[in-house]
Amino acid sequence: MARRRRTSAATVVFFMLVSLIAFAAFVPAFAPLPSLSLHRSGPHGATYRSFKIDEDKFWKNSKPFQIIGGDLHYFRVLPEYWEDRLLRAKALGLNTIQTYVPWNLHEPKPGELMFEGIADIISYLKLCQKLDLLVMLRVGPYICGEWDFGGFPPWLLSIEPKIKLRSSDPAYIKLVDRWWSVLLPKVASVLYQNGGPVIMVQIENEYGSYGNDKGYMRHLVDLARGHLGNDIVLYTTDGGTIDTLRKGTVGRNDVFSAVDFDTGSEPWPAFQLQKLFNPPGKSPPLCAEFYTGWLTHWREKPAQTGANFTAAALEKILAKGGSAVLYMAHGGTNFGFYNGANTGGNEADYKPDLTSYDYDAPIKEHGDVDNPKYKAIRKVVEQYSEAPLPQFPSSIKKTGYGKIHLQRSTSVFGLISKQYPANVVVSEKPLSMEVVGQMFGFLMYSSDYSTGDDGGYLSIPKVHDRGQVYISCQSRGPEYAGVIERWSDKSLRLPVTHCAERIKLYILVENMGRVNYGQYIYDQKGILSSVYLNGKALNGWEMYQIPLGNLNEAAKLDPIIHLPHSDGMKFTSHKILSDTSEKKVEPAFYFGRFYIPDANQIKDTFISFNGWGKGAAYMNDFNIGRYWPSSGPQCNLYVPAPILRRGENIVVVFELESPEPNYSLYSVDEPDFTCGSTVKDH
Repeated sequence: MARRRRTSAATVVFFMLVSLIAFAAFVPAFAPLPSLSLHRSGPHGATYRSFKIDEDKFWKNSKPFQIIGGDLHYFRVLPEYWEDRLLRAKALGLNTIQTYVPWNLHEPKPGELMFEGIADIISYLKLCQKLDLLVMLRVGPYICGEWDFGGFPPWLLSIEPKIKLRSSDPAYIKLVDRWWSVLLPKVASVLYQNGGPVIMVQIENEYGSYGNDKGYMRHLVDLARGHLGNDIVLYTTDGGTIDTLRKGTVGRNDVFSAVDFDTGSEPWPAFQLQKLFNPPGKSPPLCAEFYTGWLTHWREKPAQTGANFTAAALEKILAKGGSAVLYMAHGGTNFGFYNGANTGGNEADYKPDLTSYDYDAPIKEHGDVDNPKYKAIRKVVEQYSEAPLPQFPSSIKKTGYGKIHLQRSTSVFGLISKQYPANVVVSEKPLSMEVVGQMFGFLMYSSDYSTGDDGGYLSIPKVHDRGQVYISCQSRGPEYAGVIERWSDKSLRLPVTHCAERIKLYILVENMGRVNYGQYIYDQKGILSSVYLNGKALNGWEMYQIPLGNLNEAAKLDPIIHLPHSDGMKFTSHKILSDTSEKKVEPAFYFGRFYIPDANQIKDTFISFNGWGKGAAYMNDFNIGRYWPSSGPQCNLYVPAPILRRGENIVVVFELESPEPNYSLYSVDEPDFTCGSTVKDH
């Protein structure tokens, strides 16, 4: 999904006029290659299932077909809710589901492949077929989608020499070939012509907003054809401008070029541009990302798009026979540590995404559809649907289980003392998280310095993304010194310790989500430069991994919450000192229990983090995501009912700063996006 600036209709028209003048200069010559898809007859005139493009239309089994679709990502919804959300999309009037395939979810470690649970893509696709929904599949290898690292597995960032992403770099291509040799044979079994629901497969994602390596794109097409055959419609998606289409399209007539553009822009000038990059008769108007809303970063006000405005813009496409795919039909949730991030004009202008991926979509994060946007879109779609729409869905029952009192388990210092010297990497210079093997979450860096630098200035030119700094003497525990953040280049004045011996320095670095779009997607995490004290580089580092599970990893929190309430380490007592405001800022684990007596009382809920600082939370060992109410706007984390269980339910919180004074959380029955006193407009 492109994070480009919203352009006006006049801009599109301008580019169109320019294109007509300079058409021959940049429009590729279309060689006489095979059709986008074949429509074949079997014995005795029997017709095979086919999906093809001809006469500037889509044809499904020899009949014209208008795609009225929506993105609904299987990896942002619990499998137990896949059918519920798909039925709500179907009741909206959609006939097609579009979804990305995130490489990082399926191959979290090199050669370690996962296709179970929330990663069971084939079951998801078969469920779409069961519900009579077609599928447009976006197989990457890059997907964007506000997903960590644009779907790339982070271990790519540990390879030396560095690989060049999204290019013809042989080292990168070799890894893509290996990944697709696993994924695409699975996809082949569910293609439409093979009896499955998949009518189209997207190559890469909005490549024209990033690069211009035609050799790379053509290699992907050849690779896809080799695994999927010649009958499937392959497509690319790019922004509806000359520049993005020129760079992002493949220039072959066996690959359909689709466009996307901002909601509210005049669609038909963009569709005319689209025609320039498809062979004659092979350009059915398709907006492959019709934006029903927008993403939201931490410290921003929630993005909102008017219901009637959105519906009216959609009708402009459908009324003249165009096709559209709602992005998003249902956003879902960035469970675990998989949220992505964006950057502004430079790498330091870093903007991580919320845990919620509600997206102001017609189907809300928690599945509700009783809202103006769902109703307005449904009313428009109903006019162009081939069959009567299903009954309007009922709301999902939600509940609040009330107050949950938490107990403190151990600080992060107590945790790493139990690991010492296991899970510790030693290096003269700081190493990135990826090199150390801590792909997500947190990494503790430790070094020491002489008392001659007591009370000096600490600077880290490149920290990704947020480092909490502590100093310690052997005679007393760590003292909070402050925070150094990626988006601020300020140095930090360290407190005076009056230590009689060398001073220990700790920096707990949080990976807040890798950049998923733009020129800075090669986004390693951790400390990526030297650390300077009074202008001198500190050497001799220990790096401690923090064992927190991600979405596709088994969380092993039971040992953590049963650690004694102690901050002891092998080499210090680690009593946390107060900072200047006399408020303890201490990374620590907390856990609590609540009970659900009967199975019929298990319902969706939300955990309110009002009064807490910043951190990550787990419910019954499932990573429900990050919270940061002081920055906002998200106050509550969504907890789907399938995570809960009859009897005892355990919530574990890794709080980076300060817990709520009473160590209390609340289970409530609705979302809340009103937190944060410094939120800013988009």
